Amino acid sequence: MRAKIWKLLGLLSIAIFIISLFWGFVLLPQPVRAQTVTTTITVGSSPCAVAITPNGDYAYVTDFYSNSVSVISTATNTVTTTITVGATADDVAITPNGDYAYVTIYGENFVSVINTATNNVTTTIPVGTNPDGVAITPNGDYAYVTNEGGGGVSVISTATNNVTTTITVGSSPCAVAITPNGDYAYVTNLASDSVSVISTATNNVTTTIPLASYPATLTITPNGDYAYVTNATDTILGTTSVSVINTTTNNVTTTITVGGYYSGAAITPNGDYAYVTNYDDNTVSVISTATNTITATVTGLNSPWGVAITPNGEYAYVANEGSNSVSVINIAAPVSTSTPPPVSTASSTTSSPTSTPKIPEFPATAILPLLLCVFSVAAVLRHRKTNTLRQ
Repeated sequence: MRAKIWKLLGLLSIAIFIISLFWGFVLLPQPVRAQTVTTTITVGSSPCAVAITPNGDYAYVTDFYSNSVSVISTATNTVTTTITVGATADDVAITPNGDYAYVTIYGENFVSVINTATNNVTTTIPVGTNPDGVAITPNGDYAYVTNEGGGGVSVISTATNNVTTTITVGSSPCAVAITPNGDYAYVTNLASDSVSVISTATNNVTTTIPLASYPATLTITPNGDYAYVTNATDTILGTTSVSVINTTTNNVTTTITVGGYYSGAAITPNGDYAYVTNYDDNTVSVISTATNTITATVTGLNSPWGVAITPNGEYAYVANEGSNSVSVINIAAPVSTSTPPPVSTASSTTSSPTSTPKIPEFPATAILPLLLCVFSVAAVLRHRKTNTLRQ
């Protein structure tokens, strides 16, 4: 009699197990996978750069030909407001306290300052010709602005919103990034094929690092040890590479081939991955900073340019210049850098691979029926063994 009960329980468990599998794999929506575009948000014309507030609540996107900045709520992924800032809004940086956004106005040679509480422009600051990149020191005291058309690097006091000094660097300074300790500003010189390193204490250039042709954008790891610089190594074919600079020695340690044309770059808050946009390829390359190899390639973009990552490291916001939109990439729980993922990888001299499809997760609803099923079968087998021994 007991054996029959266990058999019935076993059959019932098997039935529940099968139903749970069907429910988990088919009926319930599967969790969104990392390294995929989860949504696309329409913004203004030719979105260029993205910056995210320190609390992660909003993304500020420069709309180059709309002369505006689109403000996106990261909670709803909708545009909450559009701010008129000036002709050809280029780059944007947000103060560490999140109170102000500094926007370079390429066509009018000034920087617009936005109060993020009211989303109004509070002042404009004249700088050099064709201001391009902007970065703010970690203490929030200064904004460094590159003037691509001439005039070097303008240093703005955020207390007075006046230019305190101008630093001569290479030809056509493009982007700027500041080390986490605030000691140095790294500037790409587009037409000089170099990076200028500025001491923020003296505002003098301490060294110049030669690079591949047309270094465009750059980003620095959270620990300050490395700078990742994007280069357009072939202006005709559009081949792009990423140079990795050791900030202690200011030497290039490796070069990684990615997609085509100028690219944007951002590094995850934990420093494990660099996300590089490939304008011509309509992709984003994901680079492991531990191995400096490409671990995944995200598709579904449209002439991607600027990229920024949320402070919690869960999402990347990418400006698509070709479709007047911003794509949101789920980058949560990327594979560990200590164990490379099961995707095609490339050395620093090979082209980008594509990530492999991932197997759906085992539904949690099927675990209990599976355990009950196993227990029932074990009980039946034990009962049979007991009867055999008795005989």
